[in-house]
Amino acid sequence: MEKLKREDLFSLEEYAQRRPEFRKEVMEHKRNRQVPLGDHVRLYFEDRLIIQYQVQEMLRAERIFEQAAIEEELESYNPLIPDGSNWKATFMVEYPEAEERKQMLAKLIGIEDQTWVQVKGFDKVVPIADEDLERDTEEKTSSVHFLRFELTPEMVKAVKDGAEIAMGVEHEHYQAVLDPVPPNIRNALAADLD
Repeated sequence: MEKLKREDLFSLEEYAQRRPEFRKEVMEHKRNRQVPLGDHVRLYFEDRLIIQYQVQEMLRAERIFEQAAIEEELESYNPLIPDGSNWKATFMVEYPEAEERKQMLAKLIGIEDQTWVQVKGFDKVVPIADEDLERDTEEKTSSVHFLRFELTPEMVKAVKDGAEIAMGVEHEHYQAVLDPVPPNIRNALAADLD
């Protein structure tokens, strides 16, 4: 998947005009890229359109229009775009009550490394997690992690040919499986692969 360049972005003025329509398009697009794993974990799979939206929103919020500052934002966000042989996801631990969330984050250390995807007929793939910075401490994990699932060429071909995909978490304090993921999500993830 091609990385974003400055030329791919709307100017602040143009984005102000296009924002309502663009936001609606992105929100609809995101519906096919969210995978709930049980009641308290969700994977949000990133792609070029979603990252463009995030960059545009950051530029808008910070009123960034200088070329060097725009390039800095692109350098920060482009690594979240899939590379054609992987899926990149934001992993969220979601407990609405603050006290329960605090207790569970203390129990769920390492959960990001216990998450997996599986292309039917192949072994499970665990992610490369938090390449940007460490998000676990000895006392707790973070409620947000960034994951990269690297697939073999054979797995990529199988997905492109229609193979089902399963996902899950196998942590001692949290287990969940979605097998198979719904077709709309499977198809959206297949489009990330070259």
